[in-house]
Amino acid sequence: MNANDVSAATTASNTAVPSADRDAATAQAPRYADVLAAAARIAPHAHVTAVMRSHALDAIAGCELHFKCENLQRVGAFKFRGACNAIFSLSDEEAARGIVTQSSGNHGAAVALAARLRGTTATVVAPRSTPKVKLAAIAGYGARIVPCDTLQASRDAVTAQVLADTGGVLVHPFNDARVIAGQGTAALELLASAPGLDALLAPVSGGGLMSGTCLAAHGIDPDIELFGAEPEGARDAHDSLHSGTRITGRSADTVCDGLRAELGTLTYPILREHLRDILLVDDAAVIAAMRLVWERMKLVIEPSAAVPLAAVLAHRERFAGRRVGLVLSGGNVDLDALPALFGRVGRPG
Repeated sequence: MNANDVSAATTASNTAVPSADRDAATAQAPRYADVLAAAARIAPHAHVTAVMRSHALDAIAGCELHFKCENLQRVGAFKFRGACNAIFSLSDEEAARGIVTQSSGNHGAAVALAARLRGTTATVVAPRSTPKVKLAAIAGYGARIVPCDTLQASRDAVTAQVLADTGGVLVHPFNDARVIAGQGTAALELLASAPGLDALLAPVSGGGLMSGTCLAAHGIDPDIELFGAEPEGARDAHDSLHSGTRITGRSADTVCDGLRAELGTLTYPILREHLRDILLVDDAAVIAAMRLVWERMKLVIEPSAAVPLAAVLAHRERFAGRRVGLVLSGGNVDLDALPALFGRVGRPG
């Protein structure tokens, strides 16, 4: 898919950003060079996570899988990369104002930790539907939590009010060039560890991880095929790319609590330019794939992280015999909910 002209109109995804911060953070889309700069900036703070293999899962999928284990990243998710890059790129004066963000969990924890490392404060606007384990992590890293409803419009309205009240600096979870560049560092490491991959998949929500992955992967290898993976119950990104119009305002219905946002004004055109497609999977397939990773690889991942594997298993013919990279985006799952979660599907594989 190639990018056509994309509307520059202000939309719900950035209404919460004061003009000065919006100009600084999102006036220009990030490039491959920004991903390289982010890698150097976050190197003292972020883990270089493992790239793991599983011959059992290769046999099930019919291809050679390389798993980038961002569930082993600090705060248990790739989100630390983008938050760390954004917060450590601020001037001392900006950082002293405190950080404000909105998050369904992992980005909030990442901002809270990065802010603490930078020596400043963080306020996180979080939907009331956020899992307790993720809220506990945000609070544990020292951030103040302000609740909101699940819809993007509510997140933006509450975030705007917090920014007005505190004078803080917004670090948006995906519609921020600094965050996108930071997220792309995971793909840099994956392709350094497993060069020559034929395809690479990552989950899609607001598009920050997938956008950064696109910039990094095509910066290294223009021929690699890039795919997003998305739950059927939160398919706005898929429908946006196929319709040629960024879709907003939908209510997501999926077990993947980390994939309920909508594409931003920065991420949408990047994905349109770089992605081969966004592959859809239902929640049953996601849970089955999550269980496979738990059982065969002994890795703790959350449902959102299992979506790329579920997509490969649902589209075996597309990836048959190929070398495929998958980003396991995070591992923050409510252990008390596991019996009910795994009980929703039969035993996989």
